Amino acid sequence: MRACRGCVPDGCVGASPLSVCAVVDTPAPTVTPIVTIDVEDWRPQIRPADTERHARELEAGAVLVLPRLAFRFEPDEARFLNVRWSDGKAKNISFDGASIRGATGPAQDLAALARMIGRFAADATALVTALLPRYAPWLARARTSYRPHGAAGRALSWRKDDTRLHVDAFPSRPMCGQRILRVFCNVNPFGQDRVWRVGEPFEAMARRLLPKLRPMIPGEAACLSALHVTRGRRSEYDHMMLGLHDCAKSDLDYQRNSPQREVRFAPGTTWICYSDQVMHAAAAGQYMLEQTVQLPPDALYEPRSSPLAILERISGRPLLAA
Repeated sequence: MRACRGCVPDGCVGASPLSVCAVVDTPAPTVTPIVTIDVEDWRPQIRPADTERHARELEAGAVLVLPRLAFRFEPDEARFLNVRWSDGKAKNISFDGASIRGATGPAQDLAALARMIGRFAADATALVTALLPRYAPWLARARTSYRPHGAAGRALSWRKDDTRLHVDAFPSRPMCGQRILRVFCNVNPFGQDRVWRVGEPFEAMARRLLPKLRPMIPGEAACLSALHVTRGRRSEYDHMMLGLHDCAKSDLDYQRNSPQREVRFAPGTTWICYSDQVMHAAAAGQYMLEQTVQLPPDALYEPRSSPLAILERISGRPLLAA
């Protein structure tokens, strides 16, 4: 296995696209680092020294890009690369290992579609386990998504508009420090890149936007839980993460003028990042598979790099207190 590392020294709107194989050595990148890993097997053999390095890069806020790792379709599965399988109500088709949602069609076809998505789920989980073996006992696999719709052009509220730079946070599902790790794969059959914008590192974004957030109101978490607005009590950490998500998306000046750079993922490319840490926006592209896994802070190679640890350092207090 060979790896080349790429960091962007600076970035702005209108800068040239970032090549995933650019090699730039900067100790403190002003936009998200991109690390390219040369593997083409979902269950690769990785040297221990490389797993440690990739884990620390990932946990520090990098995007790991595997440009030769494509998801292979079975002969009868190419037909699913069509938006007609979407029910039109949800932007994604999702599968939880038992049931498929957001899809429409005959039961036999939906079963085949579920098997395809399930196979990607198994491949993505195996990849994370091979690249980051310390995570293996802790992985909690969430729903797997197939995204047949284009990334742009859908009429959405600004909160749901993922073409705006943001970190992931769930309004109804408190994470309480759990990490959101995602594996993406561009399966576009027409040669169309998946285009992202990536932004500044998490700590720089947090220091910029945290002063704009309203404080959590005493009793707010208990009230939201009692009204079933949230599934469980929202921690102050979750309140901050959701505030950062909303603040970044709603601030058009931030969207235009904060440090950022375009990254293009060609068809057949897989990439991995902590989407609760990497400022990202899906600018263009269609047909993608995505697997979400969740991990507790104790599973991390370097817990001090996590959003929870960063926000606690900035605020000077614990954020998971009852």
